[in-house]
Amino acid sequence: MADKAWKDMTADEKRAWRIDKWRNPDVPWTSPEAEATYKARCDRLIACWELREPDRVPININAGWWPVNRAGLTPYDAMTDKVAQAMEGWVDFNQTFQPDAMVSPVLYTTPSSVFEDIDYKLYSWPGHGVAKEASYQYNEKEWMLADEYDHLISDPTDYLMRVYLPRTVGAFAGFAQMTSLFDYVELPFVANQVGGWGSPEVAEGLAKLAGAAKAVANWHGVMFPTLGKLTTMGWPSYFGGASKAPFDILGDTLRGTREVIIDMYRRPEKVLAACERLVPVAIDWALKRPGGPVTPVIFLPLHKGADGFMNDQQFHTFYWPTLKAVLLGLIEEGCVPFLFAEGRYGSRLEAIMDLPKGKTVWLFDQTDMAKAKQTIGQVACIQGNVPLSLVYAGTADETAAYVKNLIDVCGEGGGYVMDIGAVADAGKDENLHALVDTVMRHGKY
Repeated sequence: MADKAWKDMTADEKRAWRIDKWRNPDVPWTSPEAEATYKARCDRLIACWELREPDRVPININAGWWPVNRAGLTPYDAMTDKVAQAMEGWVDFNQTFQPDAMVSPVLYTTPSSVFEDIDYKLYSWPGHGVAKEASYQYNEKEWMLADEYDHLISDPTDYLMRVYLPRTVGAFAGFAQMTSLFDYVELPFVANQVGGWGSPEVAEGLAKLAGAAKAVANWHGVMFPTLGKLTTMGWPSYFGGASKAPFDILGDTLRGTREVIIDMYRRPEKVLAACERLVPVAIDWALKRPGGPVTPVIFLPLHKGADGFMNDQQFHTFYWPTLKAVLLGLIEEGCVPFLFAEGRYGSRLEAIMDLPKGKTVWLFDQTDMAKAKQTIGQVACIQGNVPLSLVYAGTADETAAYVKNLIDVCGEGGGYVMDIGAVADAGKDENLHALVDTVMRHGKY
């Protein structure tokens, strides 16, 4: 494979290359034992992805700000002046509970000043719109207007730059008056495009972006050493890139929930055209980054395809076809799509079986896991389902019993990863210890 150009490699060859790069990183291991542990954890996960039996059920811990709370800090602290102490909280969390995949600080320590500097309007964050102890909160709104479908479909990038971002990110406000970047393809139009960059509003926005970029660089100076430390101690990162279902791109932060539901009835052809146009966007979103994904796993949080958001006919019409196209595109590029089926997916389990065997991973929240094992679990690795409420408010004995039952129901033949069904920002340490100990006792093959 080393002598083949990427375009000449098969999907399986690309996948093998990505897995090898992830499993065998060139890092200064803290000890030979750490290297062996790292590779054993990778092999455990790979076997599950491929529906083979590992040596035992792997453990992932779907934790958000739990490591911060254990360290006596708040999410606000982790995003402001105590990020270094927060990073130590993540190191301690991994050392204490010994998961098979790294519990990472990346999504929970981005400096709040980054969002403040660029005037980011789509979300509230700890200390900015929500309490310092709270999590992120999406600000539901019709950010994309109904009469803008054609612009999005014809040129998503131009739409984002000159319409959507000026509306949702204050630093881009001046871009609303910019002309098309196609002006650069012909000399007579160049001056008009360049001139727009000199407006006071654009200059102010660029200064805000520069300030935010400096904050990101400073954060990288603390965050990347922490990731490196955890890697050299034996923890592989789990997912190395992210994307979304095309319908969720459209319905989450573009049109909004109410509006996209109305659109399915009033302008279904526009919804379908937009979702189809967003398929290559969703694939490129995950892959076309500097250096590419750092692991073979691509994370896709699923939102509006869950039970209760749309009926089965709508799911088969508006949601699944383009999501499936994204998954097949990622698989073709050697990636392992990792889908977080938030909420309940009971009515979707048979539909989502229409995928190549052993190529995807599905994290389930409140879905019946016996049914999941009998359906999608026959063609894909399944993960999760330990209730957040149990981890937070249950007892150690109740947690151990639930985990043992999950192993009995889902573990046969491999293809199951133990995990919490939703993101745990806090919980009882004794319950998490019970989860880990139960897997160690009952999860061996």
